[in-house]
Amino acid sequence: MTSSTTSTAHAVSPDSGEHWTAEGAWQVAEGIHRIPLPLPMDGLRAINVYVLVADDGLTLVDGGWAIPQARELLDRCLGQIGAGFGDIRRFLVTHVHRDHYTLARVLGTELGVDVTLGRGDRPALELMQDAASMIENPFAGALRTAGAAELAEEWNSPGQESDEDRLPDPTHWAFADTWLEGDTRIEVGPRTVDAVHTPGHTPGHYVYAERDAGLLFAGDHVLPTITPSIGFTMPMDQQPLGDFMASLTKVRSLPDLTILPAHGPVAPSSHTRVDELLAHHETRLADSLAALSSGPLTAHQVAGHLGWTRHEHAYDTLDVFSRGMAAMETKAHLELLVARGRATRTDTSDGVVFSAV
Repeated sequence: MTSSTTSTAHAVSPDSGEHWTAEGAWQVAEGIHRIPLPLPMDGLRAINVYVLVADDGLTLVDGGWAIPQARELLDRCLGQIGAGFGDIRRFLVTHVHRDHYTLARVLGTELGVDVTLGRGDRPALELMQDAASMIENPFAGALRTAGAAELAEEWNSPGQESDEDRLPDPTHWAFADTWLEGDTRIEVGPRTVDAVHTPGHTPGHYVYAERDAGLLFAGDHVLPTITPSIGFTMPMDQQPLGDFMASLTKVRSLPDLTILPAHGPVAPSSHTRVDELLAHHETRLADSLAALSSGPLTAHQVAGHLGWTRHEHAYDTLDVFSRGMAAMETKAHLELLVARGRATRTDTSDGVVFSAV
């Protein structure tokens, strides 16, 4: 929810020379094209789907959101490189969030091709497949533990959710065909891609590194102009920020690679951006700890002491959805402070209360 660099809204991608969301199949390297697909939300305008071309067909990294506009645009842009849906052989999905997974799953089923996903994201799919039994928004409980009971009720109100949120289409959330565990290598035509497990944004998040070409298909793990949301995943994870920062350190140990992000422009250095992200979260941890100097607080209350987005907006000026995201992300920072021995936590009827040590 925060950024330390140029706004994504004004970012030009070097492969196109245009705004990164501009329609097209933009060549980022020999045999690799970036296709931005639309998202029906205000915060993020598009997701980049990457097409790897081989003699036996196409492999796509991520698939987009299963909405008609995205499907139609993907078909049209594949046509620009002389291909179509019938040429797709596999989807390598970075993580389970719907803007990455659902169109891949729908097309994978229709075409009879493999959809690959990290096994750590299987529990989220299990929840989505049982969505009809949900009596409230799946994040409402997380918001209450963050001390944001009023936000939980607002998230539960019909006005805060689309029809898909209330009752997801099960065809969008069918299980993957192949589950990734640990780090492994995948052959994509003549290419060898390292599938690197990078939990944090979600438990099953993967990045795909093609070392020979100097490329990192980064998903939402390393974004060039914004910081990925942390703590916005179901089932709840105790240490999402700790996992995320450890995964950043893991990616930092790889060679310095060109970032091919899911959101934003192509960027030149994974090392530089990882260093920025790690520094950013250390600053947020320090700010969160400083907020506790006034006494025990919930994550919702600590979030009110922090600035949000690259413009440092006050917490209470954010919309309902963004405040909920901010509260959950703040809780992730506070839980890491507890793990580091810098704070303590106490479960109360009003949510988890944190105190500085």
